[in-house]
Amino acid sequence: MANLYLLEELTDVEPGADIVVTGQEAKHIVSVSRTRVGDALTVSNGRGLVVDGEVLVAGPSRVVLRADAVRRVAAMRPRIVLVQALAKGDRDELAVQASVELGVDVIVPWQASRSVSRWSGEKVHKGVQRWTAIVREASKQSMRSWIPEVREPVTSAELAQTVQSSRVLVLEPGADEPLSGIRFQHGDDRDIVVVVGPEGGITPEESARLASAGATSVRLGDSVLRTSSAGPAAIAVLNVALGRW
Repeated sequence: MANLYLLEELTDVEPGADIVVTGQEAKHIVSVSRTRVGDALTVSNGRGLVVDGEVLVAGPSRVVLRADAVRRVAAMRPRIVLVQALAKGDRDELAVQASVELGVDVIVPWQASRSVSRWSGEKVHKGVQRWTAIVREASKQSMRSWIPEVREPVTSAELAQTVQSSRVLVLEPGADEPLSGIRFQHGDDRDIVVVVGPEGGITPEESARLASAGATSVRLGDSVLRTSSAGPAAIAVLNVALGRW
């Protein structure tokens, strides 16, 4: 199977053209993946343009790929948005990685009331950069033609405002309605926003604020999942409901 590499400066290409990869990406192709002349390689700009081809040159700082097939993949609609509460350790990062592999389209860090981890000042920039790096690597591993967007962190008040333009589903273990029971109308392209709380859960105040704005509380099952696994599990259910799987 071909490996996928990101070449974000790639804007347009026709079959038969040569594509030159340099810098760290070229070094990784040759030194880490052990790609050699004649091997299959796939590059993408992360915005739907995907090129499959054969390696013509495989040097330590320069790789040349002949474009044998060019694909333009449309972005998914509706988009699945994961609002992931900041969590201690690497649990939120594990959620981000798995969600990308399962097909999430947008990721939003949430500074929930019960989040043990707190982003403030310089930590905000570093946190977004860290999540963006995780998203990039997970996109390459899972052969994603579109790199999910990582947004700036939101507060609970800002999160409630998104309900007006999106369909917001709040994961809560005690909710009456199962996520598998939610139905989606064909042609409704509003973002589907999945809200996952931190280790201590979503506070009653946060839940009430989201509900009053029009969000729907849903459960995944009878068991209580960790914050690292709840989002990916919900995305898997949505993939089936939306016909992606």
